[in-house]
Amino acid sequence: MNGKLIGGGIVVIALIFGAVVYYSQEYGYYDEIAPGSQAAKISLVELDGTTLDPLQAEGFKGIDADSSPLRYRACFKTDLSIATATETYEVYDKATPLIGPKWFDCFDAKTIGADLESGRAVAFLSQHNIRPGVDRVVALYPDGRAFVWHQLNDEAEK
Repeated sequence: MNGKLIGGGIVVIALIFGAVVYYSQEYGYYDEIAPGSQAAKISLVELDGTTLDPLQAEGFKGIDADSSPLRYRACFKTDLSIATATETYEVYDKATPLIGPKWFDCFDAKTIGADLESGRAVAFLSQHNIRPGVDRVVALYPDGRAFVWHQLNDEAEK
């Protein structure tokens, strides 16, 4: 009887611990980014590699966390066409959107990644080394949808 009680207690503690870890990873660390804040200002790097042009972002919705620079995600609409963007801004060849929390439903990393691979969307460099070893990347769609995330660059410590 005593072993069942101890075993049951261990299972209950493990379940509670698992729930706390899940909550902290999925909800606890994230903060919504206020439209108009510095974190909501999106820019693109011109072909010269040094000039940052601000990008008009309508309906901005974003999240970030202090615990990691890779937790940044955002969605918005813009009137910038892909044709103009490819002539003016630096295309980001190794774009790999990172999966975010399920509750931030405007950002679907798997769909964005598939669209980048198929050519339905094009990725551009928003800012190189926004934090050491981390780039900000913007994916643009022909219909004006745009998505932003941070990802490790070649300078990141492996």
